Amino acid sequence: MSTVVDDDDSAEFQAFFERHHAELARLAHLLTGEPDAADDLAADALLALWHRWDRVRNADHPAAYARGVVANLARTRIRSAVRERRRVALFWSGRQERAEDPDVPAVVDVQGALRELPFRKRACVVLRHAFDLSEKDTALTLGISVGTVKSQTSKGMAELERRLGSGERDGPAPRRVRAIGATAEGGRR
Repeated sequence: MSTVVDDDDSAEFQAFFERHHAELARLAHLLTGEPDAADDLAADALLALWHRWDRVRNADHPAAYARGVVANLARTRIRSAVRERRRVALFWSGRQERAEDPDVPAVVDVQGALRELPFRKRACVVLRHAFDLSEKDTALTLGISVGTVKSQTSKGMAELERRLGSGERDGPAPRRVRAIGATAEGGRR
């Protein structure tokens, strides 16, 4: 495949890359829960955008388009990981090693709770609360209706609050979700 690159396209894409790479990596990290894979997913998304740059730059919302690509790549990665875990579980199903009284931590980490949400709920919660996107921008990013964003965000937040408790100690769950977004932005733990 040959691609003709002119300096204007290259400079425009470079500016887009510099402006959005960190945000896309942060989104990938929050959606997958895998800090090591976040940069790879962001890079894969940006490579895909570069190959379609003429279409992307003429889109109404190029950043939303980019977030959608990251969300789709994250979904694919999660599905692959689930399939792999099932294959491993089938392979090791003959060995039943279970702890009688597992040590359950008293406080559930927000990132762990997010990983337990179904992908669409997780994506809506992350985009609405960690990225402060509007319902319309979230819908545009995920390719779903605004009504679906509203219901999935509401259900996702209710599930997070249930998993994390009432939040009396640390404040309401949305604030804690935003705090995780800020942590992911400032550096990975």
